[in-house]
Amino acid sequence: MVCANVNDRLYALEGPCPRCSFDLWKGDLIIDDPGFDDLPRIACPTCATTYAMTTGKKGPALKRTGLAGFVGSLAKTATVDASSNDAKAYIITRDEDGRVYCRER
Repeated sequence: MVCANVNDRLYALEGPCPRCSFDLWKGDLIIDDPGFDDLPRIACPTCATTYAMTTGKKGPALKRTGLAGFVGSLAKTATVDASSNDAKAYIITRDEDGRVYCRER
């Protein structure tokens, strides 16, 4: 599971990338890039596909350069199906005692 706290709001998505199965929690959290809608988003560290932390909807790939861009290009061609699914999103809530709860969206 990948979790993020952005401006005191909690977000969570399933752990493996639906496109390449790599760990999304190792990816880049995008919180203020004007090139993306539906922020915050997480970008897979391998294939660079982005997912909205609120809904799990997949979006455009994060543009990377250098070695990261090269590896991302290889990962995209190595996956069997270029059309990935959306990631499973979770709703995170806190009660008045500070306990945190997680349920599937």
